[in-house]
Amino acid sequence: VAPAVVSITSTRRGMVRTPRGPAQYDLPGAGSGFLITPDGYILTNSHVVHGARRLEVTLADGRTLPAELVGEDPATDLAVVRVQGSGLPVAELGDSDRLRVGQLVIAIGNPYGFQASVTTGVLSALGRSLRSQAGRLIENVIQTDAALNPGNSGGPLVDSRARVIGVNTAIIAGAQGMSFAIPSNTARWVAGLLIKEGRVRRAFLGITAELRPVPGRIAREQGLTRGVGISVLQVTPGGPADRAGIRPGDLLVSVDGLPLEGIDDLHRFLSRAAIGATVTVGVVREGRLLTLPVTLGAEPESGA
Repeated sequence: VAPAVVSITSTRRGMVRTPRGPAQYDLPGAGSGFLITPDGYILTNSHVVHGARRLEVTLADGRTLPAELVGEDPATDLAVVRVQGSGLPVAELGDSDRLRVGQLVIAIGNPYGFQASVTTGVLSALGRSLRSQAGRLIENVIQTDAALNPGNSGGPLVDSRARVIGVNTAIIAGAQGMSFAIPSNTARWVAGLLIKEGRVRRAFLGITAELRPVPGRIAREQGLTRGVGISVLQVTPGGPADRAGIRPGDLLVSVDGLPLEGIDDLHRFLSRAAIGATVTVGVVREGRLLTLPVTLGAEPESGA
């Protein structure tokens, strides 16, 4: 795997105050990635490349090449960049659905600029949820105790047979022995869409919302153990919710029979739903429970 691991250097535009007023300066950043195709497609983290005006990739053989951003998906903290080349070494993506807690894992990356550094650990837990920098909940995240440091982000987490099972993405500040990786099956799906379309399109309902208490009887009937639902604040004009008759002030309590007790529940459902699918939304309006069919649209640059 090590020959496929690369170092990514980014340059962003920063602003600083001076006696003469605001001034721009170059803000450097660094991370890791790994080649997934022989013609130069590289998988990394979105936060490594987001907002960069210039990207450079240093290959394992020491060559430094200019890179371009193919696409990024902040919701999963994944991105694909590309360098020009052919016959480049690639990393094999394994099946993250076959992982077992306790198995050996190996993290490879470039912490603090040290090329192809290797740390080992065990797979501590599966099915964790992690909040991305875009605010979305990433499901089925891998937790490991392999040591990660700044610059490891975007590098591969591999198993004992050198198959990539995750993309290293985060550590918890102040917590030793606790780091996280996006599972390889998620990474494979996202990377394929980014290479093909430049972005990941998810199902879209078209509302902004907050949590609000649900009347006791309806909460019991809908299985809302926390007694709250999703209160609609705004409806996107012409969006799926608007076309279905959902209004500001409505309280969403279920979708396709699944209880909605938080915004994350809705995001989780939409991340798995098909664009164009018709779903049934349970709505409380003026104390009455309504059932409305909603045909989901495609998510714009931001929304829920």
